[in-house]
Amino acid sequence: MIYSALCRTAAAMTVGGFLLSACAPRPHASTAPAALNQFAADTVLRRIATAQDERRTAALLPYLSRPEESYRRAAAEALASVQDKAATPALLALLQQDAFAPVRRQAAYAIGQTADSTAETVLVQRITAETDGIVRRYVLEALGRCTSRAGLATLTRLPPSLATDTAALSGQAWGLYRAGLRGLTSEAAVGRLVQLLGRSNPVTARVAAANALARTRGLNLAPYAAAVGTAAQQDAHYAVRSGAASALSKAATDPSVPPLLAALARRDADYRVRVSALRAMNAAMYAPVKEAAWSALTDANAQVALAAAEFFLAHATNEPGAMFLEKANRLESWRVRATLLAAALRQRSPEQAAIRGAVQERYTAATDPYEKGYLLKALGEDPAAFDFVQQATFAAGQPVVIGTYGMEALVAMGRQPSFPASRYPEFALVLRRGVLGGDVAVMGTAAEAIRDPKLKLGKLLANPDFLVQARDRLTLPRDLEAWQSLQQTIDFLQNRTTATATPVAGAATHPIDWNLVSTIPAGQRVVVRTGKGDVVLRLLVEQAPGSVASFVALTRQGFYNGKNFHRVVPNFVAQGGCPRGDGWGSSDYNLRSEFADLRYGEGAVGLASAGKDTESCQWFITHAPTPHLDGRYTIFAQVVQGMDVVSRLDIGDRIDRVELIN
Repeated sequence: MIYSALCRTAAAMTVGGFLLSACAPRPHASTAPAALNQFAADTVLRRIATAQDERRTAALLPYLSRPEESYRRAAAEALASVQDKAATPALLALLQQDAFAPVRRQAAYAIGQTADSTAETVLVQRITAETDGIVRRYVLEALGRCTSRAGLATLTRLPPSLATDTAALSGQAWGLYRAGLRGLTSEAAVGRLVQLLGRSNPVTARVAAANALARTRGLNLAPYAAAVGTAAQQDAHYAVRSGAASALSKAATDPSVPPLLAALARRDADYRVRVSALRAMNAAMYAPVKEAAWSALTDANAQVALAAAEFFLAHATNEPGAMFLEKANRLESWRVRATLLAAALRQRSPEQAAIRGAVQERYTAATDPYEKGYLLKALGEDPAAFDFVQQATFAAGQPVVIGTYGMEALVAMGRQPSFPASRYPEFALVLRRGVLGGDVAVMGTAAEAIRDPKLKLGKLLANPDFLVQARDRLTLPRDLEAWQSLQQTIDFLQNRTTATATPVAGAATHPIDWNLVSTIPAGQRVVVRTGKGDVVLRLLVEQAPGSVASFVALTRQGFYNGKNFHRVVPNFVAQGGCPRGDGWGSSDYNLRSEFADLRYGEGAVGLASAGKDTESCQWFITHAPTPHLDGRYTIFAQVVQGMDVVSRLDIGDRIDRVELIN
């Protein structure tokens, strides 16, 4: 995602699989050899990045007035990661006064990242005062992140002079998207988003509009079913069709929607659109879409088949459990099969005991720990399997992922309305055992259940001493996620009105390794070798030096070799790199978030985290544009080859090895 002279126009470029009307920042000017990166010979850029890593706003502000454009731009982008509202006045001055458009663009981006409502007035003024179209697009998007409800009207109605400005239309769509994520919308805003879905608008505006309609909560899109349906069927870009298909879930009362979703699930050429159509189906439309969902269970793409199984798990009622069991037994994918078995158990049919027995037999016979975990997850639908799952969860010598899934299944049983009240004391003791058992995933999941107000376990486990004991045995920052869960439960039992602060590790505990960074070429590639094929990444060392340095160091150590993809969510992400294999593992250090001006398009590679500045060794690859992650999770690489492999990855797939390549 490199800025070039061509990007000074409003021309669109292709980034991460979809079009953007604005370009990402170019590498800052430096005297480094062409084969290396901008930090290799520029000590000033290293100082700016170090101040960003250490979250030192005061050290960054003077660079905003440096004579060198590259340093002003770098400092502004650095403040987008720091996210300190104390920098807002200086960033606003930069946005209004700097002579260089790339600097103003980064100032607008950083202002948006702070979400500072005091910036609203200046941002509104810049819509018409700004002379550069790309900067205006950034201003409009930043306004969406900062606007009040009163200012939403300005964002909804562009000045007539900008009615055909493609960059402004894209900025308006993204601004409305960002406002919608914050719960700020209106009937006029919804109507404008539907207009922006029109094929005459730039594709980036259509992607933003479709995602805004899909992700903004509380919308009734039934009056717009025809327009949204047209986009879902006819738009040339899969990301627009996919977002529009998702948005149709909010127009379910329109009679045209169920057959339209059924048709999309059967016939759209892109698997991501088929997944979105299946997810948009709900219980109210069960009968007219059921046959399409049955058909999707055998879709050539496993993500589509899984989405179909999840549809039945979520929405099927009064179906014969034996029918689900029969269909499940014919499926090849263990994950789809286990999900359909969960749907069978949820039906509470006369064959319940037989179905439960069949699932337990499959568990005993299975050898893959992930399949065993998913079968325990299926048994979580049936409280009668409590003893079986409890024994499996705490069995000695088993892979940790089985205990993780098992505790999740036990908690799911406890939340079932049919869970016997007489067994609640035993359930509470099982959770206590989980907390004291020493496994971070089991204790974190158990602690979360204890503080669930719906379970009402406070009286049975009122004394938090056992939670404190477990918390104090954890090692930070490695066990931060478990620490958070335990501490939140301690606060809950002690009726604290103010949450205890999370002990996030500072930059001094793991500074950026500049010696290593200086050896990494700007175009360094990495190959991830899997059983499904190879995936090639391009590392973004100039945008995320600390994250890339960590990834390269771990790669050279062979850290990722033999790990698994432990999390795969259809049409979202494939995630791996966990040393435990269940998502609860970490390295012995944390990284600071690096929120460069990048977007989560198709094939973006980001770092997983438990909150800002808690990144570690786990990473994920996006299947499609996921703009709700923008500016919240570090992007440190981009897939340049092998997206077809990414689309086939599933839970349990092995990362044979990760290698740096020329």
